[in-house]
Amino acid sequence: MPSDSAPQPSAELAALTDLCGLRSAPAITDAQRALLRQQLDAAIGRCDWFTVGVMAPSAGAAVQALRAAEAALGWPALELDPGCALPEAIEGPAFLKANQNSGRYLVRAEAGLGEGILITGHSPADPAAEDTWGPLPLDFF
Repeated sequence: MPSDSAPQPSAELAALTDLCGLRSAPAITDAQRALLRQQLDAAIGRCDWFTVGVMAPSAGAAVQALRAAEAALGWPALELDPGCALPEAIEGPAFLKANQNSGRYLVRAEAGLGEGILITGHSPADPAAEDTWGPLPLDFF
């Protein structure tokens, strides 16, 4: 198999919990995507607010993944933190951290990370519902 080939979907991936501990999101099939989305929707339905981490090859790709998640999940769009560099000014791999509680996100250059989306659910009334899910593929949503 050539080294520039896309990774093959993991046949073992059957549950959202199977992603826990991975450095990067695996390639997934459409069936796996549908199953993971169903499980994710059930999990986030128990939480009040969320933080999102996006590890991406560029700041633009990180913001695009955040915007896709916001649209797919019906979340309001977060604003760039005014103390943060503009995404278009960031070169190379980036990490984005979004916080619904503050209504903002920040993005910074960060090399050496994997790739994917991490979503953490917060529920002060039901701490047992709180968890982190992912890494999900950047194009998951």
